[in-house]
Amino acid sequence: MPTLRERLNNELDRVTLDHCVKCTLCEQNCPVAPVTDLFSGPKFVGPQGERFRNEFSVDHSIDYCSSCSTCTVVCPQGVNVAEINSIGRALMREETGIPLRDRLIVNTTMMGRMMTPVAPVANAVLNNKLARVAMEKVIGVHRAAAMPTARSQSFRSWWRKHTPAKPATRGPVVFFHGCAGGYFEVETAKQTVEVLEYIGYEVLVPKQSCCGLAAQSNGLFDQASASVRSLVDQLRSAGEDLLIISSAGSCGGMLRHEARKILGIDDPELADVGLRMRDISEFLMDLHMAGELPTDFAEIAMRVPYHQPCQVRSQGMGMPAADLMRLIPGLEVVESFATCCGIAGTYGLKKEKYEIGQLVGKDLFEMVEATNQGYAACDTETCRWQIEKSTKVTTVHPIFFIHKAYGLAR
Repeated sequence: MPTLRERLNNELDRVTLDHCVKCTLCEQNCPVAPVTDLFSGPKFVGPQGERFRNEFSVDHSIDYCSSCSTCTVVCPQGVNVAEINSIGRALMREETGIPLRDRLIVNTTMMGRMMTPVAPVANAVLNNKLARVAMEKVIGVHRAAAMPTARSQSFRSWWRKHTPAKPATRGPVVFFHGCAGGYFEVETAKQTVEVLEYIGYEVLVPKQSCCGLAAQSNGLFDQASASVRSLVDQLRSAGEDLLIISSAGSCGGMLRHEARKILGIDDPELADVGLRMRDISEFLMDLHMAGELPTDFAEIAMRVPYHQPCQVRSQGMGMPAADLMRLIPGLEVVESFATCCGIAGTYGLKKEKYEIGQLVGKDLFEMVEATNQGYAACDTETCRWQIEKSTKVTTVHPIFFIHKAYGLAR
């Protein structure tokens, strides 16, 4: 595999770089640049800055890019702005080193394994003001940042005892729950399985480890690449001709395009998994469009603000979660139209970036507070934690409402 410097300077990156016409659409749509002078904008640290990287180090402003990928999505010339920036930041980290904090906070699976057996104690510590101040001073995680809630039962523990309510009629699919779904968002993972089984599928859940997204966004490319390859092997072990259904929106995106575009993994095994990966809302809407989704939904008379995370939007699937929820009688879905909630994986957890994240998400938080009737909906875990922490509004995955409308909630 080529080095980061070689990847930044290779012919393919140079071609996409030179397509930039400086139209500034990426600058206008960037959620970070307007709220802080610490980030000079995706064009300046990306296509523009890239022209100088043969001889000079990366502009350290690039560390304040949140990796939301909006710049790549909106570029009319097809320039891989976010990808250039992510590789550039990793190159900077090679030169400056990676802080201990950034090495620790990417280990979601390890955190889950440690916290689950002592969930009440772990939650008490994470909600203790003195402990959070100490965490901020020692590790650098902001005292007010959103934290996951530890669960007393992991998804795996539940799955080992789980029996489908009725026989499968449609054949098997593979379920990918992601690290957070395994330990912190266990209800979301359970609800996804129960919905898939309700509509007739046999659900297979192979052993699965981290996708490496958090490591990638913090510049730990070697660790992220190893995680991707391990996870790909695990998912393929369940069957190489089956659809893989994910309730972890950002983790699915890692396997669909980020591991290839940013990490540079060009393995046929990754390409195979990426082609078979479907977000749960995307999958259910595909069934609906084919006339194969049961729509015996009970009415849910409620208005729900919905935010599509940037890492789901960047996958180019449209907005299937909003369309799916609108199939439920009585459920009014109000789209946020916000670019980003400000958490951006681990970005908004960091002491020096927390306030930036809060400014990025300010309009979204106000919209959720103004329109909710008890719940908000969002596709990815850390974004749900960020919205709920900043608004005090219970924030759930869209599958929560499908599960409830099918009468599966207990």
